[in-house]
Amino acid sequence: MSIFVNKETRLLVQGITGREGQFHTQQCIAYGTQVVAGVTPGKGGQQMDAVPVFNTVKAAAIETGANCSLIFVPPPFAADAIMEAADAGMETIVAITEGIPVMDMMKVKNYLKGKASRLIGPNCPGIITPGECKIGIMPGPIHKPGGPIGVVSRSGTLTYEVVHQLTMQGIGQTTCLGIGGDPVNGTNFIDCLEAFEKDGDTEGIVMVGEIGGTAEEEAADFIEKNLTKPVVGFIAGLTAPPGRRMGHAGAIISGKSGTAQGKVAAMQKSGIHICENLGTLGELCAEVFR
Repeated sequence: MSIFVNKETRLLVQGITGREGQFHTQQCIAYGTQVVAGVTPGKGGQQMDAVPVFNTVKAAAIETGANCSLIFVPPPFAADAIMEAADAGMETIVAITEGIPVMDMMKVKNYLKGKASRLIGPNCPGIITPGECKIGIMPGPIHKPGGPIGVVSRSGTLTYEVVHQLTMQGIGQTTCLGIGGDPVNGTNFIDCLEAFEKDGDTEGIVMVGEIGGTAEEEAADFIEKNLTKPVVGFIAGLTAPPGRRMGHAGAIISGKSGTAQGKVAAMQKSGIHICENLGTLGELCAEVFR
């Protein structure tokens, strides 16, 4: 089992004819993902590596039965692309695009209320269920199919590091996803934790947070009250100076809010196994999950 995506997922790619869209579509196909359509306005009727291209998401969905969208649309147009995908009934929308204006994302957030679509991202690496489908830009070969560990992270590259260490320890993954580090995004830690808790094949969870906001503290409170499965946690940004943005738009300490120390304390209080040195996370997971 897995969360959100699996081998039955039928993917369409918005922005498939652009350089990034074309390259990563090829990588998804090579991994085994069912890429059934692409969407680029004005280029309908063409093909990209045997994938049919449509002018609209709705037309692509009707023709191919696509139920998931992967978005490689430039920032000024990405919000409209997300809303178009939701309007067409996409069950899952994965927005890779970085740099979408916060005001645009606030409109998207409001638009998605009451919709059945789940947004992952933006500014994220995507989601992968190892051995079944890859929907994003993560390197497929570092993942190990079969579980039993789920991985959720605000950071893309830290997701890769965690997964690599798990695989080197012989620990497989059920589903791994990056939720993005922007101030306004779709799926959050609690959404993923709840899904992993319900997934029969997931026996433990790795959660990677970073400075800024209160998402990790809220997740820690949820874990304490609702989760029965062990969780290993890591917080990036222990040495970050206050008031300076570090990497992600949401990774900024303001006053006493959003500090790494505060997040670590909240996670420890909730019974999460804290990794203080990222280089030893794989070893800690081997101890906790076996």
